[in-house]
Amino acid sequence: MDLRLDVTERDGWAVLAVGGEIDVATAPRLREQLITLVNDGHHRIVVDLGSVDFLDSTGLGVLVGALKRVRTHDGDLALVCDEPRILKVFEITGLTKVFAMYGSVDQAVAAD
Repeated sequence: MDLRLDVTERDGWAVLAVGGEIDVATAPRLREQLITLVNDGHHRIVVDLGSVDFLDSTGLGVLVGALKRVRTHDGDLALVCDEPRILKVFEITGLTKVFAMYGSVDQAVAAD
């Protein structure tokens, strides 16, 4: 399956909507997109995982790396996820304690 990436801006946040599967084959594209956002000066990023069908450990690593990258610029990275199967991956790995997680982009942007 292909990976879809779409960037918009909302209330000072870069919103990266991700769709498809994030795995060892597609994670490098996600990593590059996140690095580009940070390099372009976006240090407040919402990653919307609402259309993600699958997420493996490679994808988790990319998200953790992006969080570290934005925090070196005093920024933040929030995740939007309402899909129980994807949420379970974050719960099992304990990453719900690391990431700010929201049910919608509206909630993530408003939580500033």
